[in-house]
Amino acid sequence: MQASAHAKFLRVPPRKARRVVDVIRGQRVDRALTMLAFTPLAAAKAIEKIVRAAAANAENNFSMRPEGLVIAKATVDGGPSFKRVEARARGQAGIKKKRMSHVTIIVSDGEAE
Repeated sequence: MQASAHAKFLRVPPRKARRVVDVIRGQRVDRALTMLAFTPLAAAKAIEKIVRAAAANAENNFSMRPEGLVIAKATVDGGPSFKRVEARARGQAGIKKKRMSHVTIIVSDGEAE
C-alpha cells in the first residue's frame, strides 16, 4: 500500500531540492526525518514537512503503521520561474530566473496492494 504527498510551487530551485531528496530516497521515514532535521540546506525544512504529510496520509487514510513506512519514491520536478530584471553594465539589463519546484513523496509499507 502506498500513500503520497505533493508540494507544488516550492520556492527552492529543483537542482538544490534534488540534493536533499537523493539523500532520503529509500530510507525509513523515521530515519529520513532525523536526517532532514540535521541537514543545513534550505530545502530540507520544506521537504521534511512533505515527508511528515505523506506519513500522516498513510496513517490516517490507509491505516498503515507509521513504524514500518519507507520512502518508496521521491521526485523533484521543475516548476515555473519568476523572471526579474537586474541592472548590468553600460545600461543593459540582465534577466534573473527565480526557479520553483514540484516535489512528490510516496511512502510505502512494503506490502503489495
